[in-house]
Parts: sequence; structure tokens; C-alpha cells
Amino acid sequence: MTLDVDAPEPASLSTKVDASQYEDADVQGDDYRRDELEEYLRDGAWDDAFEEWAAHTDLDAEEYAIVRDLDMFGEYDFFWDSFADRVGYHAPGIPEDWKAKNYHPDLDSWNTVSGINAAMTEFGQVVCDVLEDEYIDWEGEYEAPDDLPDFEI
Repeated sequence: MTLDVDAPEPASLSTKVDASQYEDADVQGDDYRRDELEEYLRDGAWDDAFEEWAAHTDLDAEEYAIVRDLDMFGEYDFFWDSFADRVGYHAPGIPEDWKAKNYHPDLDSWNTVSGINAAMTEFGQVVCDVLEDEYIDWEGEYEAPDDLPDFEI
């Protein structure tokens, strides 16, 4: 199914959150390169990823309207994981207590909630793939320890 909608504005990446604090990400290191990633997103990576994702998402127009109403696209965080040499991300999601909190008037089933949450995870991965495949040209910077022996041939 193709979702025929305009891409939202790229997320402003959070510099206030230590990526290792996310429960859904296992990150090592502390140079997250968010400024560079945000620049890539604004330079077209976000729109490229959105176009690719929208061509294959299972979200329909009504579910997408809920996502837009909740400004879920603005809640993404992308960061460089130097240990794994990859872009990591934190995807927004609708919480388990959505019904008790009356989270959105058009949310009426767990099926809708889980579909939205899955689509947000999928979009995050598409963004990472686009960044890594088409924008990022840096490699992890491995620094050998100073105490390695100096072998002479």
C-alpha cells in the first residue's frame, strides 16, 4: 500500500538525551554526531527515507493522521554508535496505557496502536539505512592502544 502524503519536517535531534539511556538501544561511546546527522536529514535524507517508507507502509490515511496529530515524527532521535559503526535510533511509540489516558480520540484498538508503533519502528530503520547508504561517509575511528608491542619484520 502506498501512503500518499507529504513528508513531515525532519526531527530535531535531542542533544539532551544520552543515547545509552534508551531502553530500546544498546549504545556505547558518547560522540553521537547528532549535529551532522541532523544536517543530513535536512539535506534530504529524511525526505528520501519518508518517500521509501510511504511506498511500503501498512499505515492508512486515518492512522497516519493520528501519528501527525501526536507529532510522533518530531520525537525521533538518531545518533551515531561508534562501537557498532552504525546509526542508531529511538523511535516514538504510543504507550501501553493509551486507553486509560485517552491518548488520542481516534485510537480505538490495540491493533491500531501496534500497527502505528510498528510503522514508527520501520520508519526509523529506513532513515538509518538511507543515512548509512547515501549520506554518511565516515568510518568508526579505531584507535589502537598505546601499549601494543612494536613488532619489527
